[in-house]
Amino acid sequence: MRVVSGIQPTGNLHLGNYLGAIRNWVRMQDEMDAGNRAQAAAGGSAEKNQCLFFLADLHAISQPHDPAELKAATLEMAAALVACGIDPARSVLFNQAQVPAHAELQWLLNGTARMGWLGRMTQWKDKSGKNREGQSVALFGYPVLQAADVLLYQTTHVPVGEDQKQHLELARDIAQKFNNDFASDEAPVFTLPDPIVPPEAARIMSLRDGARKMSKSDESDMSRINLADDADTIMKKIKKAKTDPEPLPSEAAGLADRPEALNLVTIYAAATGHGVDAVLAEFGGEGFGKFKPALGEVLVETLGPIAARFRELKQDRETLDAILARGAAKAREMGGPTLDAAYRALGLVRG
Repeated sequence: MRVVSGIQPTGNLHLGNYLGAIRNWVRMQDEMDAGNRAQAAAGGSAEKNQCLFFLADLHAISQPHDPAELKAATLEMAAALVACGIDPARSVLFNQAQVPAHAELQWLLNGTARMGWLGRMTQWKDKSGKNREGQSVALFGYPVLQAADVLLYQTTHVPVGEDQKQHLELARDIAQKFNNDFASDEAPVFTLPDPIVPPEAARIMSLRDGARKMSKSDESDMSRINLADDADTIMKKIKKAKTDPEPLPSEAAGLADRPEALNLVTIYAAATGHGVDAVLAEFGGEGFGKFKPALGEVLVETLGPIAARFRELKQDRETLDAILARGAAKAREMGGPTLDAAYRALGLVRG
């Protein structure tokens, strides 16, 4: 297996980012590594399962941005991923801008992608709104760069949430059409990647409004648990989180019309690895006066080491630069043969 996934360097990562995506990356990395060790112990092939994780800084410029903030956020995101458990010695961690092949392959694939395909992308419709004529070409072509991101590395699997399934289907369509038009069945240029729907992809909501996702863009810092928050701040935010006056039910069905209660129970379940039913079996009938301190302690225990490592890495620019440079060099090496094959298939001669 070769797994590729990216994340935009938005800065100010929070609990929703960790429980919803990053923790699953770490699990995949660990599972791949365990598989490689078992394969080696059994005297199997030297071919390794690999994870590539990238910071999508090229995607970030598809919308208005501040260059200085983007540069700082890219390093901050690298620090956060390493602090959360992404190991540069076992996974390939890099930022897109250091691997020009992403942009090169996007241009080559632009000849295969179709305007109609891109126009049907749900995220394009959502982000462009009523002012489509005023949006950048980069925003419209964003899914083609996403296709290049995964096709460049002969990716076999891509972790996707519900909002990204359509983009992976587009990547497969582009790869299939390119192979049909410019290659043979015996020697296709691109591998068609399959989706991985991560288990327990927790949907974490705002601490102030259980109907809205936890977000860094929320004006209230009390709406989220930031990965850099210290123990006192975490406990304060959980104690002040919006709830209702009723005690917790004993079964999940009792949370159906209680979004804030459901959110806090979901956070507890995700952080501990227990199911919602198991959490309610322990706390059913109890009020939030007992549940909130227990939840706060779980989060402090979970996020404390991450926050400490994150703060340490943020101050070590040299280490972060070195991690990204090594990862980019490896990514350039891994993607080179595919890019060369795409050029040859199109009849393009490079120096």
